[in-house]
Amino acid sequence: MSSDTSGEGGLQKCEDCIAPAEAFSVIANETRLSILEALWQAPERPVSFSELRKEVGMRDSAQFNYHLQQLTDHFVVHTDAGYDFRQAGKKVVSAILAGSFNEHPRLDPIDLNETCADCGENLRATYEDEMLAVNCPDCGKTHGRYPFPPGGLKDRTDCEIMDAFNQRVRHLHCLAADGVCHECNGKMATTIVRDDDDRLGLDVRVDHRCEQCRHRLHSAVGLKLLDQSAVVTFYSDHGIDLCTKPYWSLSWCVSDEHTTILSDDPWRVRVAIPLDDEELRVTLDDELNVVETERTRSAATDAKSAA
Repeated sequence: MSSDTSGEGGLQKCEDCIAPAEAFSVIANETRLSILEALWQAPERPVSFSELRKEVGMRDSAQFNYHLQQLTDHFVVHTDAGYDFRQAGKKVVSAILAGSFNEHPRLDPIDLNETCADCGENLRATYEDEMLAVNCPDCGKTHGRYPFPPGGLKDRTDCEIMDAFNQRVRHLHCLAADGVCHECNGKMATTIVRDDDDRLGLDVRVDHRCEQCRHRLHSAVGLKLLDQSAVVTFYSDHGIDLCTKPYWSLSWCVSDEHTTILSDDPWRVRVAIPLDDEELRVTLDDELNVVETERTRSAATDAKSAA
């Protein structure tokens, strides 16, 4: 991987970058990791040399200084007031706390109260390889499978884990729709495609793909609407806080039962959101911009009235 960051947008060649292998070799040392952890736990930063050495518990000042200097400039910054993190140093500690490097916990399946959008049976959450998935054990339909670092399981009940997972998935898709990759902060491209490989059991799906690290997210079209103001207001008018509603409990978020393709050149897709005796119809363009909303009586209510 090159350290040349020249390119579009006025980026200049990196003069003081180090190769990834060298960067990992710098932190592959117990004392240096202890220094980073001591910085993290400090009540205030910057931290003086003497205070940092005291927290790490190393008596040999010269040896401690050697390890600290190995971290300086790339993981730690030295100012007149003491030592503080550079962003890379924070990333190292946060990854350790997340448990991604050294923890491989097991989690018993969690039976959920919410039901499958396809068959109506109760859903189940499972955890494997740092991925949390919500599936129907009866018909096999997936309601989402996303990365969930081991640290997210600590000191949480099953209910709290699922609440955190719900918010994390919302955040991931919100970032992706805004063009930001949650993995590397690279540019995320969004497209609507026909789901020819049936990976989600949909006729049409949304693909988010990072142009830098190639990370991908896939979902039903409706998932984009969880934080859309008209949709949030629609639920609020019916006494429901959409912000805390599990996304997997909303059929318009995990299936295309309520999705209609109006055009595919260019793309125009309408999502009909039924709630009580009303229906909110939201039309999106090929970039998932909302171009029209219509609030009307639900089809079921109209049919009942006609009868």
